[in-house]
Amino acid sequence: MTSLQRHTTNHILMIRPYRFDLNEETMASNAFQQQNREESTEEIQQKALEEFDRFVGQLRNIGIEVIVIEDHPKPFTPDAVFPNNWISFHNDGRVIVYPMQAPSRRAERRMDIVVDLKTKHGFQVNDVVDIATNNERDALYLEGTGSLVLDHIEKIAYACLSPRTHTKALAQWSDLSGYRTVNFVALDQNKQQIYHTNVLMCLGIDFAIICLDAISNSVEREMVVRELAISGREIVTLTFDQMNAFAGNMLQVDNNKGQQVLILSQASYDVLRPEQIAILQKFNDHLLPISIPTIEKYGGGSVRCMMAEIFLPLQEA
Repeated sequence: MTSLQRHTTNHILMIRPYRFDLNEETMASNAFQQQNREESTEEIQQKALEEFDRFVGQLRNIGIEVIVIEDHPKPFTPDAVFPNNWISFHNDGRVIVYPMQAPSRRAERRMDIVVDLKTKHGFQVNDVVDIATNNERDALYLEGTGSLVLDHIEKIAYACLSPRTHTKALAQWSDLSGYRTVNFVALDQNKQQIYHTNVLMCLGIDFAIICLDAISNSVEREMVVRELAISGREIVTLTFDQMNAFAGNMLQVDNNKGQQVLILSQASYDVLRPEQIAILQKFNDHLLPISIPTIEKYGGGSVRCMMAEIFLPLQEA
């Protein structure tokens, strides 16, 4: 990956769910996820679809380019709405495909999407790198930009280790990408490992949002704070309650006017304090809260998880 990598992009890939549902395969490692259905599967899907379509509409209305791909009826992929876990798109034309812990989530991988980005949307794809097959065979998982929170400016990948983020797969990704990794263990208030780094922290160009209380090891916590301080970012610290409301699961993007837009869920916006909102407003032209309560409740992920950033270059005319 070249040193010209931008930190934010105007192009987002999203997967419109065919049958969003509670995924029982992922519950053991995802404490953010509802443990039982309180509505029928049909009601869950209908509400999720309404939330998804409204989300896409809000992004497009503010000038963000969204490519929507329809989920397939088969195989059954209840978490297809979270594509950032299985694929990432880079500015050197590389596409990386990641190892997933849950077998049902492995079925989300679709190379036709990569073909469509090239043939229908004009992106340049130079190589597709599969780090999924061999690592899944050895139970070494690394779930994309769920496991990795990337600082494209300093070329650092922050990663909290968990059953879904393994050190060996992480080292392989580091060698492949040229990004240095900052690894740590993060625990929730019940001392359970936090499953993905991107529910704990978010990096913008000039700010960082993070639940430092979750990093119980003082040496690791100081290491993370030091790295963020060196990068020059202003740090917004979250409480456990704020993290549990997905306040760490945000994404900064560009719109078509070159403005910075911070996408966050309505639930996360509602738990932020005025002084925290003021810091985020200082570094963003727009804060865009999105209401997705059904997807958060049953999927255990929020708005950032639903967006795969596309940094691929456009083909020359």
